Amino acid sequence: MCGRYVMARALGDLVADAGAVEPKESLELRESWNVAPTTDVPIVLERTEGDQPVREIHVARWGLVPPWAKDVSVGSRTFNARSETVTEKPTFRAAVKARRCAVPVDGYYEWLKPGPGAPKSAKKRPFYIRPQDVRPIYFAGLYEWWKDGSLTEDDPGRWLLSCTILTGPSPEADSGDDTLDQLHGLHDRLPLPMDRETMDSWLEPQKLASAEAAGHLVDQIREQANGTASAWVLDEVGTAVGNVRNNGPELIEPIV
Repeated sequence: MCGRYVMARALGDLVADAGAVEPKESLELRESWNVAPTTDVPIVLERTEGDQPVREIHVARWGLVPPWAKDVSVGSRTFNARSETVTEKPTFRAAVKARRCAVPVDGYYEWLKPGPGAPKSAKKRPFYIRPQDVRPIYFAGLYEWWKDGSLTEDDPGRWLLSCTILTGPSPEADSGDDTLDQLHGLHDRLPLPMDRETMDSWLEPQKLASAEAAGHLVDQIREQANGTASAWVLDEVGTAVGNVRNNGPELIEPIV
């Protein structure tokens, strides 16, 4: 799963790396080394302008709120979406057909549970997972628009953009790749990363006619995820990241 991550990249750098157009409106991207669900995060999506796809950066609330939700509280439980059931669950099945996005991160955190035989006092150990190079990871995601019926039509807060990150099974044991073996031992779920070619296909602004068609696209995401993840680095970090109020570059410093 993915419940905390880092996004401390300037907007201009993200626009250039994602191949997006310059935003028409001012976007506020705050550096954060401890992004948590229900906070505002950048996402990458595409829409059609004339006959051409246009790639854009938007800011969305992390935790998907479907259009039929009574209020935004559902988003506190929908920051991840299981890829195995995303075409079936009412919360996600419309978005996977028509509203797919990429969620850029500099890296993410995962906690290793104490192993068998560990003392009761043993605590989970946080790890920071990041790419070897300086480019961001792009996780497969979905987005939705939700309308707050209690606000007037001209209220700028009437429409909420929200998002979720797709997850899949962690790599199998004894894969022959050190990084994948570490990811297997760390957690049984993996936020699904995309290489650039896969991201192009995922973001293509087409509405898929059926759950089966959407499922094929999700299958492509899962099939290439391990290849992308094999280029990551896992660093054990301090326990301060467990408190969301802590936020600074010191959180990602490896324990020596």
